Amino acid sequence: MRRLLPLLAVLLLLATACTTAPGPDPGPGPDPKPTGDRWQPRPGLAWQWQLSGRLDPTVDVPVYDIDGFDHPASTVRDLHARGRKVICYLSTGAWEDFRPDAGRFPKSVLGEGNGWEGERWLDIRRTDVLEPLMAKRLDMCRDKGFDAVEPDNMDGYRNRTGFPLTAADQLRYNRLIARLAHDRGLAVGLKNDLDQIPKLLADFDFAVNEQCAEYDECGRLAPFVAAGKAVFHVEYELDTREFCPQARKLGLSSMRKRYELGVWRRPC
Repeated sequence: MRRLLPLLAVLLLLATACTTAPGPDPGPGPDPKPTGDRWQPRPGLAWQWQLSGRLDPTVDVPVYDIDGFDHPASTVRDLHARGRKVICYLSTGAWEDFRPDAGRFPKSVLGEGNGWEGERWLDIRRTDVLEPLMAKRLDMCRDKGFDAVEPDNMDGYRNRTGFPLTAADQLRYNRLIARLAHDRGLAVGLKNDLDQIPKLLADFDFAVNEQCAEYDECGRLAPFVAAGKAVFHVEYELDTREFCPQARKLGLSSMRKRYELGVWRRPC
């Protein structure tokens, strides 16, 4: 889940940033063929993360992360034809009232709002309810041809969800999501949840992180890189000069994005 920003700050950010042109993006070369049954993204791969606006498929990077519901299989096929691997963004820890399957979630599993309009935390203890719902979502990612999944809102236990979630509850649920993805041949990324990296490293194929440089946390992602697993990282508030040197040293796949996660990007 993206960290919250006051509305005024967001408006100012958008007003001033819209005139900034993206910088050059040398990035590493194409990703090698996967080993085993699923894609294994390696450290340092350049990526594009676009969750809003008309998708621009022409950014010259080997990895795209896009919304799984918003895009048809034809979009994934087109990105594959352009030499991209494609990650399916899903919210697995929060309910969204704008999704086509929103009505299938009983009210008993819906908690407090997570700070984004139309979204509420899920009671991840209720795997009897959530497992079949998430399995269908991951079926969708597989059937559309995605290579991997980015499950969002995977750290509810550290937030005010309305449920007495524990670290153990989160570990069980995150491992469940990882297993469901792997059963479908999809690579899976650990989203944020830095505290549980030591226990979840073996279960996840890569990591996705927001603002680790701003909060002086990037070193905690080093186990992924040491294990040969990519860390896809963004910053919103910091200039690239402020975080790219450390990101390169750590082997992160880093860029600056705007909060709406549109086309604009400024890579390290």
